[in-house]
Amino acid sequence: MIPTIETERLILRPHRLDEFEAYADFWADPEVVRFITGVPSTRENSWGRMLRVTGMWHLMGFGFLAIEEKATGRFLGEAGFQDMRREFHPSIEGTLETGWALIPAVHGRGYATEAAGAMVDWGTTHFPHMEMTCIISPKNDASLRVAAKLGFRETARTDYHGPIVVMSRH
Repeated sequence: MIPTIETERLILRPHRLDEFEAYADFWADPEVVRFITGVPSTRENSWGRMLRVTGMWHLMGFGFLAIEEKATGRFLGEAGFQDMRREFHPSIEGTLETGWALIPAVHGRGYATEAAGAMVDWGTTHFPHMEMTCIISPKNDASLRVAAKLGFRETARTDYHGPIVVMSRH
């Protein structure tokens, strides 16, 4: 039920239990969370996140996939979709909320665009009736550029634990 998607340089695949320590280290990195929550995750919070992104597939038919570098097998981050029932206006509930996060060592190499682009293609095929959205900190220029490359356009600015730009792709 959870797909594996290959791109030129990446494998997007289900998360694995044996990579939990790398996953916990990833979400504990202040640079990774700088524009997401601003607060590094504890191991416990990372465990909950891993369970949530895996469980999303079973309940919703979509979710996040781990990003693996083909050449090295290294865990690079994750990309995918979620429906978090977030409480802000305008609501994005019922959309494919698109997201991505990668280890700082590979920032600037186009991996975010490659991974998120593969997920957008998958989502377009499997959920053609659903709008895709994303929320990004207005200070996160790199992610705003990735979103624009993938066809997302700003639809609103609001507050959700800080200022966010709401973007959608039709």
